Amino acid sequence: MNETHHLRRMTTIWIVLSIAADLLFWFLVGPHIPPGRMTDMASSNQFDFNILFVIAIPVLIGVWIYLAYAIAVWSAKRGGPEPVGGEAARNNRTAQVAWITITSVVVIFLAGFGTVELVVNHGSGGGEGPNPVWSPAGAIKAETAALAGTGTWSPNSNQVLPVQVIAQQWKFTYRYPTFGGFETPQLILPVNTTIAFNVTSLDVIHSFWAYQLSVKADANPQVNDVAYTTTNQTGPFTVRCSELCGIWHGSMYNYGRVVSQQKFMQWAQATEAANAANTKDLPPFAWTYVPDANGAAGGYYPDGTVTPYSTVETYGAKQPAS
Repeated sequence: MNETHHLRRMTTIWIVLSIAADLLFWFLVGPHIPPGRMTDMASSNQFDFNILFVIAIPVLIGVWIYLAYAIAVWSAKRGGPEPVGGEAARNNRTAQVAWITITSVVVIFLAGFGTVELVVNHGSGGGEGPNPVWSPAGAIKAETAALAGTGTWSPNSNQVLPVQVIAQQWKFTYRYPTFGGFETPQLILPVNTTIAFNVTSLDVIHSFWAYQLSVKADANPQVNDVAYTTTNQTGPFTVRCSELCGIWHGSMYNYGRVVSQQKFMQWAQATEAANAANTKDLPPFAWTYVPDANGAAGGYYPDGTVTPYSTVETYGAKQPAS
């Protein structure tokens, strides 16, 4: 049997096994791949992973088939003659051209595919810094209005909801600028809504990772890192810090929930009213904050004058007269 028959046989086996394995993975495993489908970013990232895996499976099967075939057909037999490839083993232009062509097409496809997914999906749930290159329609307008204190949000309005994530050793808190700027340890989001996460830190570098939402953005002091996602399903999700930030880094996590738009509105209005007195004493809403002189964990804001801790900086909001 000449070498052409060997190549043809291996190719046939490879095609059959690759198609079968890809179909089994796509329909049986693919729908269950994390992070799920809770948001459009999660669905998109699940789809991207599945595409990459469908491409990788034939490569893996091709390597296994060649190794198994070589061991079975071309290995030296005990007591038998030494296998010799002959002239046909020296060069095979078909194999060379096929290898270069296939690998080049795969690499170029993946580069284009990855770029398109970043652009179409507004950064694919990753932090884009304070000036996002790709943003959903209405996002910039909503964030500008939120900073000016004129932003609003209502159910079934298709408005972007800005939510600020504030990290510090070792917890996350959240401000809602379209509801009076109240701050809460609870992250509650409405379903079927585009969320603009504005992520910052009060002390060291952290990272906001809402796994089931497929959102991940670094939390750096004095930096506003923006990431977008659109909620598709109600349910709970976990928030973790994914950047080593100190001794209790492993305990820096909490939980959030996506609820109906009506339930979110009820919660937001009730929380705004309940926290009104505390909200007055918070620094005015801004995309970043300067921690007080006692350290970010102190939670105490001196009045807006020069303090004993610094002859240069002023800190926080003015305190009510005693």
